Amino acid sequence: LLELHRVLKPTGSLYLHCDPTASHYLKIVLDGVFGPQQFRNEVIWKRANAHNDPKRYGNVTDKLLYFSKTDDVTWNQQYTPYREEYYESHFKQDENGRWFRTVPLDAPRHGAGSLGLLYDWKGKMPAQTRTWAIKKETMEQYEADGRLLYTRTGTPTLLQYADEMLGVPLQNLWTDIPPVNPQAAERLGYPTQKPLALLDRIINASSNEGDIVLDPFCGCGTAVHAAQKLGRRWIGIDITHLAVSLIEKRLKDAFPYLNRSKAEKSVADASGIAETVPEYLQTFEVIGTPEDLDGARNLAERNKYQFQWWACSLVNAQPYQGKKKGADGGIDGLIFFQDDKGTAKKIVVSVKGGDNVNVAMVRDLAHVVAREKAEIGLFVTLAEPSKPMTTEAIKEGFYTSPAINAEFPRIQILTIAGLLDGSESARYPDLSKGGHTFKKAKIDSGAKKDQGKLF
Repeated sequence: LLELHRVLKPTGSLYLHCDPTASHYLKIVLDGVFGPQQFRNEVIWKRANAHNDPKRYGNVTDKLLYFSKTDDVTWNQQYTPYREEYYESHFKQDENGRWFRTVPLDAPRHGAGSLGLLYDWKGKMPAQTRTWAIKKETMEQYEADGRLLYTRTGTPTLLQYADEMLGVPLQNLWTDIPPVNPQAAERLGYPTQKPLALLDRIINASSNEGDIVLDPFCGCGTAVHAAQKLGRRWIGIDITHLAVSLIEKRLKDAFPYLNRSKAEKSVADASGIAETVPEYLQTFEVIGTPEDLDGARNLAERNKYQFQWWACSLVNAQPYQGKKKGADGGIDGLIFFQDDKGTAKKIVVSVKGGDNVNVAMVRDLAHVVAREKAEIGLFVTLAEPSKPMTTEAIKEGFYTSPAINAEFPRIQILTIAGLLDGSESARYPDLSKGGHTFKKAKIDSGAKKDQGKLF
């Protein structure tokens, strides 16, 4: 938090998301870092429906602690739609079915500063202790626009149409943004995924187009997705290669114009939105993942699990058991593919980061493929395979796809070097074009200033 405070610009804000077990401790820490005078809100977000928590009230809310660097903070007021019952109690319908209301144009008199609002309007003056709420020039403009309605006593009121009003100013209780449930269209399979509408709202409120958004614990990348969508520059940080590979895939799925080659940029993008996107938002860079064989060896020596997760991303595989460490039964990753109208089929991935690989490891993978009733096994190795290993893989024969009547090696040996330089790749048929690590992100074609529909 000290470091985040240091890099935050004077007009910037910080939002810290937590649950009620930690919010009071973190509020004290943030007061110490930012100063209690820079505390702006504790937002309550209803993140779930009813819970049956034993011996206590159902815990269905999280908190967002909102602080600013200075009083000169960027703030764009957000609004929520009027409720249906509010229309019925505060508005009427005209002959065309439009909801409207009338608003008084007088206000209490407050000192000498109100005297400039004391003027005669068509023979009508405000009451003794009141003034007009607007200047005479504004009153004249409303009259010219046909926005004044008069009471029986001749007092002007302002005509307002509901469909021209912004709505109710957003308060600090948010009950209109549901969590990412198992059936949600935006669900990617990441356990802590936040709804895109939540980050849309925060980024819209506290930044402007071209500003930089930083998420230092970005998980599956919802904040950077929202920032990209809304025309902000962004930086996302995460400690695991699992998260980094997911975010790369998510961004490329949602924004097909990202990181295109020069040749691709010359072709009209299928989404039809690339041409409206600033050049600085058409590329992103990944820092910290291995880019060559030396980097891969270094990662394998430092952390074998991180290496396995990264290596799985090279073949677009889902790390086995997510991010759990421990016995894996010879499986480091899984790919599911579809090449007929039946159930999805399975590919088992085994990753080896050591220098000593041998033919017994290939036999072990073949046994795992048979045990798991998988169709194909991928043996991903940092070291170069020996000739006996290649021979053993060939002995396992081929998987024949019913969709295209083509054969694919049942055991495939892939080297990290070959995957990095593009000379090798996993071979299997897939009618859905991928066998993705996580569910494919929906193409995001919304206008960058649109918040998106909230429920």
